Amino acid sequence: MFSIEHEFDATVITLVDEGGADGPPTEDVIVTAFEECVTLTQVDTRTDQPLQITLSMTQLRDLAAALNLPEGVYRR
Repeated sequence: MFSIEHEFDATVITLVDEGGADGPPTEDVIVTAFEECVTLTQVDTRTDQPLQITLSMTQLRDLAAALNLPEGVYRR
């Protein structure tokens, strides 16, 4: 399940893990898309602190391409 919200300067997508066949649910992942970057945020259940990763738009495009490619090293 997921939700999408459009804010003034970003689009926020929240990915909700409902558990199931893969095991117990994990913490929600919040994807915030800005014009110049995308951030991924998830709460670390061990420390109860949010962890954040920032991807440039180039890194995001590379990630999207990598999801459909076989194992290897690539340059776009």
